[in-house]
This record gives sequence, structure tokens and C-alpha cells, in this order.
Amino acid sequence: MPLAPRPPSSAAIPQEENTARARWPDRRLLDLFGIDLPILLGPLAGAGTPELAIAVTRAGGLGALPCAMYDLERFAAALAQVRVATDGPVNANFFVHRPPAPDPVAMLAWRARLAPYYVELGLDPQAAPPAGGRTPFDADFCALVERLRPEVVSFHFGLPEPALLERVKATGAKVISAATTVAEARYLADHGCDAVIAMGLEAGGHRGTFLDADIPGAMARQPGTFALVPQVADAVPVPVIAAGGIADGRGIAAALVLGASAAQIGTVFLLAREARIPEVHRAALRAARDDATALTNLFTGRPARGLMNRLMHEIGPMSADAPAFPLAGGALAPLRAEAEAAGSSAFTNLWAGQAAALSLWADGMAAGDIVARLAADARARLGAPA
Repeated sequence: MPLAPRPPSSAAIPQEENTARARWPDRRLLDLFGIDLPILLGPLAGAGTPELAIAVTRAGGLGALPCAMYDLERFAAALAQVRVATDGPVNANFFVHRPPAPDPVAMLAWRARLAPYYVELGLDPQAAPPAGGRTPFDADFCALVERLRPEVVSFHFGLPEPALLERVKATGAKVISAATTVAEARYLADHGCDAVIAMGLEAGGHRGTFLDADIPGAMARQPGTFALVPQVADAVPVPVIAAGGIADGRGIAAALVLGASAAQIGTVFLLAREARIPEVHRAALRAARDDATALTNLFTGRPARGLMNRLMHEIGPMSADAPAFPLAGGALAPLRAEAEAAGSSAFTNLWAGQAAALSLWADGMAAGDIVARLAADARARLGAPA
């Protein structure tokens, strides 16, 4: 979509002159990132676009690029597109998982589990499926970060190896990562993070869990956002970013009152014009209820929150048959493509948080307008000047 001429970046405005930041009670994160509003775009792997990142940054928040979905060339092209359109900061988000060892037995078992669906849709269950995957942060991506210098670099599933992390920090980038417990938050703060994302159990998409090897047990024990945020704020010396279940100004205001310096918001922006999701996903979001989501490992092999669909109902949201992350999605890809072409979300990963039903006000809006409304609503709730 065409973009208007880019406005000047607020990061270049002296702090004492930046009245936009002065409207907020806690300006640590605003000053750290050089943004006007305590609103961060969730990276939205699979749905996020450069246009979405541009719109959020231009509106005064922090845009994000879902680099786990990119190869090196696409990462460079996406960041270049952002740079042309805005002088404001951008967050380059990476996954730091370790690719699993090949397990042909597990893959064959998963394909056998899905075979009846292949037959139902007229597909060949013996055909080799495409490889499923997400690109982990490595030395090649690190070299691009060193060359392209995004202002913020965020990680999911912990942090990269120390040598790579030091190289990232040497660029001057601010480093953040997600914590799902106080112990994980302390780990991140102790290992160089400039801010910590407190990711409550309500959040859509992949859980950021990385310290607890007992993933199913960890899911049962993890706290919700508004229990986690104040405990993390008490536990770490760096600014805290609340994530999960925040869909309007009420949620942002509550997070700030509980000790967060900003909110990271995902599901609301899935409904923005600039997001890239299939129509079946958008339709599912429009029909969302408070009890419509569950944690599932069926689509990638790792727990992620999404709207219930046929596959989750029939197999169960969590299955030991799903191969290790990120391999489960390959065998589902032909089923998803065939079903979506027929208007069905039966095999689509419908990532969404528990507050998806509270996000419907944003349906079809431009992302910049969404940011403005979120900020104005939050300021009103806090009794701050507009």
C-alpha cells in the first residue's frame, strides 16, 4: 500500500522537549527505545508485515519484524522497507530454539496420525510433505544485525549463546526477551536484557518458556499477566513490558499501574488492515469468545495459544504425536492449503490471545489508528492529559 512521506522521528527530539513522552507516568522504556507511546507491536510471526511495523512506529509505538519467518535476504529487504518509510526505531524479533535432531520415526507417526484427513480431502498421504520450520538466530543473522543495526533486537525462547548476544549488544541495539515466570525474568535481566517482556498465560502465539524442560508441567504452573507483571516488576531492575490479554486502553492502564512500563500487543493488530492473515483466521477472530482459545502443540510442536478448530477438537489441543518444534507444521501444510481454499479453518493455526473477543473494535482499522485509540484510551483511564 502507498505510504505518505515519513515524519521526523521523535527519537531525535531532546527529551525535555518531547511532550508526548511526558504524558506517561513511567518513561523509562520510552526513553530507552526512543518512542512516544508505551505500545509495542507483537512480532506476529506469519501475520506481521513491514507495513504493519511501519504504521505502529509512525504512530509513536515500537514496530516489529517477525524475523523467524525470514531468510537472510528477506530480513534485509524487510528492514530496508521500514528504513525508507520511517526514521523511528524497529524491533527485529528472532527465535532462539535449537533445531531438533532428525527423527524419521516421529515424523512417520505424525503423518500416519494425519493420514485420514489427507484421504478425506483427496490428498495423497504418501506424498512427501514440505518441511516445516522457523529460522533460529545464528551467526549469519547476527552478522546482518551488525550491518543493518535495528534499534531493538528481541528474542523468543530465551537468549542466544553469549558470544552472539555480545555481538548484538555491541551494535548498540537494546535487547529484550520474553519471560513466562519470575525466574525467567531474573535470568534475562542477569544476562544482559535491557527490558523484560512479562508474558502471561493469556498471550496468543508461542509460549516463551525456556528454563523449564517439563513443558506440559510448565504450562500448568505459569501465571497470568496481571499476576506475573507486578512480581516481575518487583524482581528485576530493568523496565517490564506486559504481554497477554491486553486488548484496549483498560489493559494498558492496568499493566502500567501494576508496574509495567509498556504493553506488547498482538491479537488486536491481527485485525489491522496491514496484517497478513487468511480470511478464515480473520473470520475466526470475529467469532471469538472468552473461552475459545487453548494451548496447542499440533501446529508446530511447541505450545502456542490459538482459537480452537477442528484439528484441536478431534486430536486434542496437546498431543504426544506432534513432532518436536518446529517440524509439526510441514505435514499440516497441504491440509491447511486445501481446507483454506474451501473456506475452512480446520487445519489453520489460528493464533490469538484469550482477550481476542475484546479486540473486535480494531477490525479493519489502519494500524496507526489502532495505536492512537489505544493510547488515548489508556491515558483517559490513567487520568493523564490527552
